[in-house]
Order: sequence, then C-alpha cells, then structure tokens
Amino acid sequence: MFPSKLRALPRASHYRFLSTSTSTSTSTPITSVLIANRGEIALRVGRTASALGVRCTTIYTDPDANSQHALSSPFAVNLGSANAYLDGERIIKVAKEQSCEALHPGYGFLSENSAFAKRCLEEGLVFIGPPWKAIEAMGNKSRSKDIMIKAGVPCIPGYHGGNQDPKYLLEEARRIGFPVMVKAVKGGGGKGMRIAFNEQEFLDKLESAKSEGRNSFGDDEMLVEKYISTPRHIEVQIFADKHGNAVALGERDCSLQRRHQKILEEAPAPNLAEDIRQDLWEKARAAALAVGYEGAGTVEFIFDNDTNEFFFMEMNTRLQVEHPVTEEITGEDLVSWQFKVAAGERLPLDQETIAQRIAERGWAIEARIYAENPSQNFMPDSGKLIHLKTPPISESVRIDAGFVEGDTVSSAYDGMIAKLIVSGETREVVIRKLYAALQEYEVVGLSTNIEFLKKICKSPAFIRGEVETGYIQKHNDELFAPEVIEPERFAQAALGLLSKELSTPAPTIGQGPHGTAVGFGSSSRRQFTFIPTDVEDGVPVTVSVEQLGRNLYDLEVKGGGLDQSYSSVVCEPKSPSISTFFPHTRIESAIVTDGDKITLFQHGKQTHLTLATPSWFEKALGLKDAANSVLAPMPCKVLRNEVKEGDKVEKGQALVVIESMKMETVIRSPQNGTVAKLVHKEGDICKAGTVLVLFEDAQVD
Repeated sequence: MFPSKLRALPRASHYRFLSTSTSTSTSTPITSVLIANRGEIALRVGRTASALGVRCTTIYTDPDANSQHALSSPFAVNLGSANAYLDGERIIKVAKEQSCEALHPGYGFLSENSAFAKRCLEEGLVFIGPPWKAIEAMGNKSRSKDIMIKAGVPCIPGYHGGNQDPKYLLEEARRIGFPVMVKAVKGGGGKGMRIAFNEQEFLDKLESAKSEGRNSFGDDEMLVEKYISTPRHIEVQIFADKHGNAVALGERDCSLQRRHQKILEEAPAPNLAEDIRQDLWEKARAAALAVGYEGAGTVEFIFDNDTNEFFFMEMNTRLQVEHPVTEEITGEDLVSWQFKVAAGERLPLDQETIAQRIAERGWAIEARIYAENPSQNFMPDSGKLIHLKTPPISESVRIDAGFVEGDTVSSAYDGMIAKLIVSGETREVVIRKLYAALQEYEVVGLSTNIEFLKKICKSPAFIRGEVETGYIQKHNDELFAPEVIEPERFAQAALGLLSKELSTPAPTIGQGPHGTAVGFGSSSRRQFTFIPTDVEDGVPVTVSVEQLGRNLYDLEVKGGGLDQSYSSVVCEPKSPSISTFFPHTRIESAIVTDGDKITLFQHGKQTHLTLATPSWFEKALGLKDAANSVLAPMPCKVLRNEVKEGDKVEKGQALVVIESMKMETVIRSPQNGTVAKLVHKEGDICKAGTVLVLFEDAQVD
C-alpha cells in the first residue's frame, strides 16, 4: 500500500472521517477522489484518503509509468506526455470517467490554478482546496497585496501595477530604492524571481525573471518590491471552513533557502517574541477571512531581523510541501482536515486548543532531500537510485518519499527525493536527532544535498537560531569548506573493491582496465588509484594492497599529501559493507560501485571517488582530451546561447542558459579562451554529457 508511515498521532479519532456530531450535520461525505499530482504528495494524500475509506484514483505520465504513486492504487490512468499533469481538461475528464466525487490537486501543477478549480466546480467535482475566487484573488500578487492592505495586513513597499514597460519598472525600482526584487505576479516556489542589487543589473535580472515566468506559469507580468537585506521567511498555516471559522495552526520558519527555494523548515520559528508570534497568527487569519477562504492555506511573511517588522509576501492557496512540521507540533493530519472541510464539516479544533497543543508538543524540523549538487551552485541532478538506505522510522523520525531504490529521478520534474521530518522536546534535541538521521541516509546514483544538510546541522549560527534567507551565502566559507579525506577511507575503498572482486567468480576473459586479467599478473599485490570527486582538482591517491592470507592484508596509501602504511589488517566482507580491523581502530564502511564511480559511507559521512583509468588503457582506447569543451551537466533544454562563435570569453562568463527540472541554470566558462563552436541552438534537447560549447583546439566525436 502506501509507504512511509506517518508519526503516530495522539487523537484516537485521528483517522475517523464520517462524524456523527451535530457540527457535521450538513456535511456530504467524500467516498472517491482523483489525486491530480505525482510523487510523495500523491502518496501522502493517498495514505490519508485510504485511512478514511476513500477510493483513490491516481494519474501518471510516460516518465512516471513505474513510479510509486502510479503503482499505489489499482485505479491508475496514464496521461501520456511529461507535461500532462498540467492538462486540466484531460484530468477532469479522467475523474468523471473514474466516477470520482472529488479531486485533490496536491501542491504545484494545477493546485493554484483558479480556472481549473472553477472547471471542477462546473463539472460537479468537489475541489479539495479553496474556492476558485479566493485562488484567483491571492494568486495575483499585485491584487493580493491590495486586498491585504485593505484588511490591515502590513505589506512591503513596491510597485504592483500594470505598466510592464522595462524602463518604467526601472524608474519604479529607483523610486523604491535598491536592492529590489522582481518576481512574477503569478509566481511561486522561487521561480520567476530575481534580486537586482543596482540599476546596472536590473534589466538583465528583469528579463531573466520574465523568461522563467513565461516558462513556468505562462505569464511574464512582474512586480517590483523592496528587498530586505537580512530577512527571515516566516509563514503561518491557516485553515478555514464553510461556516466562517478560521484558525492559525502555528508558524513555520523557512529561511534556509537556495535559489529562493526552501531546503529546511521548522516549527515553531526560533527566537521569535511571543507578542510578534500572536500578531502573525492574527494577521494570517485576517488574510484568510478577507478573501472568504476555505481549506488549507499558508500566509507567507518577510520578517526583518533588523527591525522586528513583518510584511505580507504572498498566500499559497494549497497545502505546502512543509506541512508535516505543522502536523508534528499540532498532532493533526492536515490532509484529513482538507477532506473534512471539503465535505462541509466544521474545523476539528478551535484556536485555543491548537495553541495549547503547540505549547505542549515541542519542535519539528523538515529537511528536503534533493537530487542536486550543492558544490556546483545546487545544480539539479537526475538518474537512477542504484542504492537507497533510509533512517529507521520512529515516533520522532518520519520520511515522506516518492521514490524507492531502483526508481529513476526524472529531469522532467522537481528533484525532491524525500522529506525527512524529525520532532522532539526542544529545538536543540531535534537538531541533534536530525543530524543523526542524516548520517544514516545513503543515496547512490545521483548527487544529493545530504552532506550539505549535515553541515547546516553543525553550523553554530543555525544551532543558535540566527537564521535568515541569505544564510547560505553569509556562511558560505563554513558550509563549503574543503573536506579532508582520511587515509583510512582510501584504504577501505581499495579493500571493498578487492573483497567484491574476490567474492565474484572469475570470468574466462579480461575484466577491464582494473581487473586481474588485463594489465595485471597473478601476484597477490594490487594497486588502486582513486581521484576524489568531492573536491576541485582532486589529486590522485594510490593504495597498494598485499594479501598475506585469507582476509589479511598490508596496505600503503600514498598521494595527495598522504603517506600511511597499515600492517596485518583484517578485513571481513559483508557485502555491500566491510568491517576492517586496523592496528589502531575498527571501521565499518559501505561501498557502492557504479562503473568506475565509488561511493563510500563511513562514520556517517559520504565520500565520492573515481577509480582512475590506467594511462596505458586510455591510450589503447584512443580516449580524447575533452578539457576544452563545456558539457551539459544534466538532461536539459537549451534556452539561449549567451555568446557567439569567435567570441573571446573569460573564466566565469555566461555561455549558455539551460532549463532542467523547471529551473533555469546558467552554464559558465571554466576558462579563458575563444569560442570555436556552439554545438546546440535554442530549443535543442540535450542528454547529460552532451558537448554544448567548444573552445579553440578542442575536438568532439
């Protein structure tokens, strides 16, 4: 059925839906639903719906044909192309064909599309979300700010008008005062948003935001706002029913961000005065009531660390990715609340009871596990999960995931692999437990941000709760400090490879450049050369292994400033792990190989190595030097080339703008040089590793 069990909640009636109380006398129970989404949120909605006795129909696309959400229900319909999750009319047709009474949009895709919500209503489907008019009002950032000002909710200074002439917007930016933020009025999730620190870069940032707005939302209308230099992102979870009741279920701090997208969220918000907290709750409720809201919503505020002022930013008219932290501090299933409100029931709890719950239940933090490379400006990644090991689930550790080992994270969609949610009595305890859980997380097959999240957990300022949206940039040197790889890690990698080789039946022909039958004799002494791939310009390290007897070895580790010998080392293979008794300590490591790529998990830390190809083997194959070319780092679409053939460029200069996982990424020059050839034109679809730009003297097959 549905994986990733929710944390056990204290209320015995948590999963009861058909209430007999007088407050639900006007409700109409929902017995069937189409989940119009994918991945972990589709599974999340399905778990609660099944617990409520609601029949679920799922939808999927060709890239998602074998995904967990597509397999989670016997009622599953293929929509075809990768972008079909945005085909509202097709989805409504499927819901009616499957005799579904209701439709749950999840988050993203069509969840905040007012026209889609309206069409559901017209076709007799219960849209499990707010009324379409509320979505329309809050979906336009300019209009929503006008509504909030009238409702007494403070708004940040800015221009929200209809004149979209770039020169006029530049004049408004000058009036507001730099730095300013430009963002799509229909934007969300960090897309269509740029910061201009001065007027010289304003027009370029404006065009980039407009382009992303067109690609993500089909609309490039922009607003310009004052950019607060040390802001926090604090949001309030609200819920309202059809009977005029509205409550705030506490706030969440979502200040830890990259690319204007959240990677870590927590509740309650740290270092927040109680009077400000209560004011935030009250303003959020006022925002909901101002638009006749129903269901789950989130009112987002910018909090100025310098002045302790807060300003309305936007309202997300849907369930948020980070809703689990609110569930942990309230003990409530918010998806269950969505079903109840959509059926016409009253809110299960009043504001006083919610406040008491939050005061008693401690803290919760959610870490988003993303397929991305933090060291390369959080470049999105994609690929097959060839190895996946997760922390044990418990009362205080929860995982909401959309993937299992063997699944493929597609470049067609957002790269979030899972959400790790940890709860406990205090924030300090939760941070320690989160770090411990991250140490047990193992992912191989693509890059992830797990090691980066561990560094945040150990960052002193984060532990003190001194958070802001610019935290990563402010603490860049600390968070991206070079890692020192101990000699034992290289030794373990060599022993792991050797143990795997010795436990595999010998083939009758050569194994390749590192096998015993090609370039090696039958000697008991072997050499492995590794190149660290977690650091720039990794220096090769050679490990010499001499077998003295069964599971008994002498080792030498040399290179990269290392010169270490270990004698009479006992290594016990336990595939994919090995347990090694060095003279000074015992070390257990898990070693996962993927071709010449080696991933080592040891003492809660992940290390990436490449097994160097012997020079004689490179020469035999005629491998070419590709140092003078720039490759696509992931499957992508070329949006535009920023240079021309023959241009002289400097290291770091923008060469090509690509799109992958719905995000624009600028590919910059790794060197000074002259552009010899632009291999692809605007609109081309490229595989990972495809040559994008050739410099003079480069070759390409």
